[in-house]
Amino acid sequence: MKKISFLISVLMTFCFANVALAEDEIRSTLDDQQEVAVTIYNDQLALVKDLRYVSLDKGLNQLAFREVSAKMRPETALLRSISHPKGFSLIEQNFDFDLLTPQKLLEKYVGKKVRVVRVHPTTGEERTEEAEVLSVNNGVVLRIGKRIETGYPGRIIYDEVPANLRDRPTLILSLESGTNKQQELQLSYLTGGLGWKADYVAELDESDKFVDLTGWVTLTNQSGVTYNNAKLQLVAGDVNQVRQEMQPHRRDMLMSKSSVGAAAPVMVEEGLFEYHLYTLQRPTTISNNQTKQVSLLSATKIPVTKEFLLKGQNYYYRGSYGTIGQKLKVGVFVEFENKEASNLGMPLPKGVVRVYKNDKSGNAQFIGEDRIDHTPKNEEIKLKLGDAFDVTADKKQTNFKKATAIGKYKQAYTASFEIVLKNAKDEEVEVIVQEPIPGDWKMQNETHKHEKVAAGTAEWKVNVPAEGKTKLSYDVLVRY
Repeated sequence: MKKISFLISVLMTFCFANVALAEDEIRSTLDDQQEVAVTIYNDQLALVKDLRYVSLDKGLNQLAFREVSAKMRPETALLRSISHPKGFSLIEQNFDFDLLTPQKLLEKYVGKKVRVVRVHPTTGEERTEEAEVLSVNNGVVLRIGKRIETGYPGRIIYDEVPANLRDRPTLILSLESGTNKQQELQLSYLTGGLGWKADYVAELDESDKFVDLTGWVTLTNQSGVTYNNAKLQLVAGDVNQVRQEMQPHRRDMLMSKSSVGAAAPVMVEEGLFEYHLYTLQRPTTISNNQTKQVSLLSATKIPVTKEFLLKGQNYYYRGSYGTIGQKLKVGVFVEFENKEASNLGMPLPKGVVRVYKNDKSGNAQFIGEDRIDHTPKNEEIKLKLGDAFDVTADKKQTNFKKATAIGKYKQAYTASFEIVLKNAKDEEVEVIVQEPIPGDWKMQNETHKHEKVAAGTAEWKVNVPAEGKTKLSYDVLVRY
């Protein structure tokens, strides 16, 4: 019983202390901010480190850390005293993200008294009545005297703003301070609402043999707060996160305004665990509801190869099909190496590469785009830009018959194919033909030598003359 009485007395003391502190709240705003660092990850996640100078009382304090991210994950918040850690300890923290609006104010006053001011339509005389807010669901319901009224009969006057209704997202912290001197406090937390992606612009030269590559980082801030003169770092890589079973959704998505930054110094890259970290070499302001672009890289004269590729399907190796297709599209790809020897050689974050080429008048024209994944240095990058207009193919199955199945095989077929590659350009092209062949297969006859590039893939490289055509024929034995 003595232990229970002691616990009750402690809780009562703590509650009374909280009431007293609410009346004497210490507020910290962006005016106190000395430095802010933002590290943004790929999957709408960011780490914020907010350093402020704050004067606390010695002993128990109620600190309102204002203008934090509205999409903060409060369970990740950590407040530290950098300058006076001795005697500094946290007792409780609450995240107030219910922001002050006329509707929210009404909701908080359900069951409470307000004053309603009516204006006479002809005399302009004002009359004030006391009312009780009964409901705000799909409209306002008020009890005025002995009658019930709906809608807004006039201006509504409130005596005060509820303590948990804030004009800015605020983290409320009950803490113990060992000194009353000004302290350096750093609040770090994870937040949503901040994201980034890489975008690349590639300009192909007249010969299609070299490309200039420019990389941009596109930042989007919908976290509900502006980060002034922030130290910006970006993490490229797939960082694992534990998915929340339920996330509270209380805000509507806001329209973004776009801001394209001036050309900035190239970001400095370094390894971080099994990811890559990119650091902007100058502070930048990331405004709320803003899309910003900063420079990531710039490389010129990167050697590229252009490739025409015709890819087949494996279904027509299992039965008789006859004509497979006329004027089949041949894909156009460009490929380059992410190496220092190729004037590149840095880890590239995933993103979209948009490729342009100048026409005869010198005007840049868009010729295609493709998405790349996170690409380490010394890896190849292959972009599909579209389908060729002047290079096409006709494909047909010329023979299909059952063969003798021996040993472990239950079925065997011999299939014959003919592919006519056509080139309407005024220069010779090389077309790569890739055929996915199922089962255990063996090439029996062919007009051009194939290469077995994978267990189930045969590949031919076929030269097609200018304004001409080339026929590729082959017979293959397929066993299951």
